Amino acid sequence: MIEPMTPPRLTSPGLTPPRPTLIADAAIDLIAEAGLRGLTHRAVDDAAGLPAGSTSNLARTRAALLELVLTRIVERETADYPVFAEEQHPRAAAPARALLVEVGAEVLFQALTSGRRLTLARLELALEATRRPELRAVYDRLGARFAQLGAVLLAAAGSTDPEGDARRLIRWCDGVLFNATAGSGHWHVPMPEELRAEIDRYLAALLGR
Repeated sequence: MIEPMTPPRLTSPGLTPPRPTLIADAAIDLIAEAGLRGLTHRAVDDAAGLPAGSTSNLARTRAALLELVLTRIVERETADYPVFAEEQHPRAAAPARALLVEVGAEVLFQALTSGRRLTLARLELALEATRRPELRAVYDRLGARFAQLGAVLLAAAGSTDPEGDARRLIRWCDGVLFNATAGSGHWHVPMPEELRAEIDRYLAALLGR
């Protein structure tokens, strides 16, 4: 069984994370706790324990701060998965379908448990992106790597429409995340074995076997 994962350690023990990391992580926590209405430059300074003006020196506008936060969310969500690294060729890592099932279930389970705050912040930013074209562009650019990886793995698994199937699989994953975080299924977090079984059934439908 895949156990909940602790947040990735991106700095050496005993070392203070770089200031941009401190600021972005504090902003993520603020969004998860209070929504975007709680996100101000001053509030991030206070939450990060930094002098007043530190956040505005790094990200002068709200748009720049939102981009910093979204970039950090993706960094933290993918940190524990070598398959997301550009130098890692996913076809060589494992049989494509098995890799989709295992990584898909693990990523979803982590997003609903130890990474729930990241998920809440990302959902808030996804809604904000519908009102901010500049954030929409950043959101889509960062999200494209998930679609590209999915298309590569689905092609290796035998999909005849890998890009279309990647979009369909991502829609399903987004639905699971919303349902179990903020939707009608918020009371039930699916366990890894349940997620693996569901992903396998969905892939069978996509791939015709």
